[in-house]
Amino acid sequence: MRQEKSEVVIIGAGPSGAVAAGLLRKAGRTVTILEKEAFPRFVIGESLLPQSMEFIEAAGMLRDVVEAGFQFKNGAAFACGNQYACFDFRDKFSPGWGTTYQVQRGPFDKVLADAAQRMGADVRYNHEVTAIDVEGEKPVVTVRPKDGEPYQITGEFLLDASGYGRVLPRLLDLEAPSGLPVRQAIFTHIEDRIARNAVAEFDRNKILISVPPDETDVWFWLIPFSNGRSSIGVVGRKEQFDSRDDRTQLLDRVSRTPNLAALLENAVWDTPVRHIVGYSANVKALYGRNFALLGNTTEFLDPVFSSGVTIAFKSSDLAVKALLKQLDGEPVDWQQEYAKPLMVGVEAFRSFVTSWYDRRLQELIFLPGKKPEVTRMISAVLAGYAWDEKNPFVSKPERRLVSVKAACELAA
Repeated sequence: MRQEKSEVVIIGAGPSGAVAAGLLRKAGRTVTILEKEAFPRFVIGESLLPQSMEFIEAAGMLRDVVEAGFQFKNGAAFACGNQYACFDFRDKFSPGWGTTYQVQRGPFDKVLADAAQRMGADVRYNHEVTAIDVEGEKPVVTVRPKDGEPYQITGEFLLDASGYGRVLPRLLDLEAPSGLPVRQAIFTHIEDRIARNAVAEFDRNKILISVPPDETDVWFWLIPFSNGRSSIGVVGRKEQFDSRDDRTQLLDRVSRTPNLAALLENAVWDTPVRHIVGYSANVKALYGRNFALLGNTTEFLDPVFSSGVTIAFKSSDLAVKALLKQLDGEPVDWQQEYAKPLMVGVEAFRSFVTSWYDRRLQELIFLPGKKPEVTRMISAVLAGYAWDEKNPFVSKPERRLVSVKAACELAA
C-alpha cells in the first residue's frame, strides 16, 4: 500500500476542517484534507452567527466569503401566534461582529474549502477514511479514493472535522449518548416568492423561528437566501410526526401555522423534502494521543439557535492554537487549552436549548418589558458570543434565566 506523509491530516472539508486548514497554512504548516464527498453537496445549518466572522477573518477567508454574495443577516426573529420578538445582533452585550450571512451550505462550504486550497492545503475529494491507527508514535490514516488504490497517510497530528460522519468516534469507539431527547427535523429548500412588504414583520436579513401556539416544543425555521430561495424546516420529538411522507407532513404543518402559511402562500416547493432523526450526539473525549475532534464530530446539540457552525469554528480556533504550540515542541495541556474552554460555550448553548424546549427561554424571549440590558445579553448569546464569561447568561446561564424572568414578571 502506498505510504504518504503530511504534518497535519484533517478528515472533512466542511467549515471546521477548512478553517483549521486556513489557520494552519497561515502558520506555514503542511495540511492534507481528506473529504469523502464531492463539493458542493447539500447540507443544512445555513444561518451563521456573527461570531463566525471572527474565525473566518482569522483564517484568511473573509474576502472569499464576502465576495460570494450570500444573504446579509443582522439578527433573529421569533413568532408564536400573535407574539413576536426581534433581536438585532448589532445591539448586544459582547463586543465583536454584529452581522453575518445566511448561506446555502453547498456553495458556502465550497467557498471555504476553495479558500483553504488557495492557501496551499491539499484538499482531496472522494477520499474516504476507512481505518485509523493512533496507537503508534504518529497517527496513520487508511484512505480509499473513489477512483484509485487505497493508501495510507501518516501525520504529526490528526484533526477529525467529519461532522455528522463522526469518523473517529465511530472507528475509535468514542460515541456517547447526548442526553437530549430524540428529535426529528423535516426540511427542504423552496423558491419562497415572499413579496417585499407583503407581510408585516418579515425581514430577509433575519432568520425567522416560528412556534405553533398549541405545540410549543415544535418549531419551524425559515432562512431566506440572497437568490429568492429559502430553507424551511420543522423540528419536533420523533413521536410528534406520523407515517406520512416528509413532503406531506411539512406542507401540512406549514399550512396550519398562520404566519408561515401567509408568508409562503405563493412558494414553489421544487426540492425533495428530507429528514434527520436523532441528530443530537456526544463523545467520551474531545482529544487523544495526537488527535482532536472538531465541530459536530465533538457534540451536536440542536439546530434551534444555529450554533453548530459557530461551535465548529471555535473548536478549530482553539485546537489549532494548541496544535501549533505542540508542533513547535511546547508542552500542551489539551484539557485546559482545548476541551475546557470549548465546553464553556457548548454549555451556554445547551442551557439555551434546554430552556427553549421547557419554555423558560421562550417565555423570556416573548416577555414584554424586558430591560434593554437583558435583551442585549440574550442577543449576544444568540449572536454566537457564548464564550464571553462577562455575560451572566454565559457564566451562570441557568441561574440567570430564572432570576431575570422572575424580575421581569415582577416588574410587569
